[in-house]
Amino acid sequence: MTKASTATTINAAEAAHFGALAADWWDPKGSSAMLHKLNPVRLGFIRNAIDAHFGGDGKTRTPLAGKSALDVGCGAGLLCEPLARMGAAVTGVDAAPENVEAAKAHAALSGLSIDYRAGEIAAQGLGTFDVVSSMEVIEHVTDPAAFIAELARHLKPDGLLLLSTPNRTAASRLFLVEAAERLGQVPRGTHDWDQFLTPEELTALLHEAGLEVSEMRGIAFSPLSGLHLSDNKALNYILSARFRA
Repeated sequence: MTKASTATTINAAEAAHFGALAADWWDPKGSSAMLHKLNPVRLGFIRNAIDAHFGGDGKTRTPLAGKSALDVGCGAGLLCEPLARMGAAVTGVDAAPENVEAAKAHAALSGLSIDYRAGEIAAQGLGTFDVVSSMEVIEHVTDPAAFIAELARHLKPDGLLLLSTPNRTAASRLFLVEAAERLGQVPRGTHDWDQFLTPEELTALLHEAGLEVSEMRGIAFSPLSGLHLSDNKALNYILSARFRA
């Protein structure tokens, strides 16, 4: 088990905002519609990162069989459930109890056994995991450095860390905050552009926690391709990381 920690990173207002959306999480046409469009793109990157890190061949349906995974800021389980289907013993932690209840209900309907917890990650008394993930979460916490340190504290020495977050650029302000919220693609108040981290800033935080980036890709949008992995990181990016040798 990891050493006890008193780190607090939950932003209560952010937790309340997302908790109020709990009933809609699994509706692909509801308030989380953008996440449903984003999730397959993220999963493509995640599967490749898992195979590259653990030596998989890309063919097995359960590349995480015998391994453990922790998803922090799990919402209603949009990533936890695919990780479980890949064979992992999955734990999901979220700041909003409403999200955790929605996650438990959906996992039960899906026939998946996932350990869901509500509250600060530091307060859960969890051990270390082969995979630690946190998608679109770091931009909502009160202390990004403490949050990264907490993720690292729960990662096994040979584990894989997976993160995604919006970039802080003029393009992300225009398209992810102003346009997306005004057009109803994401709920009003979801994003605070000033809290976005650039790839350079996030890389530095990872370095401070003893981690190095293995791969980083942008998540871009085009009318023809929709959301897709790209070298363009102006809107959003996703990365894998591991402890430095």
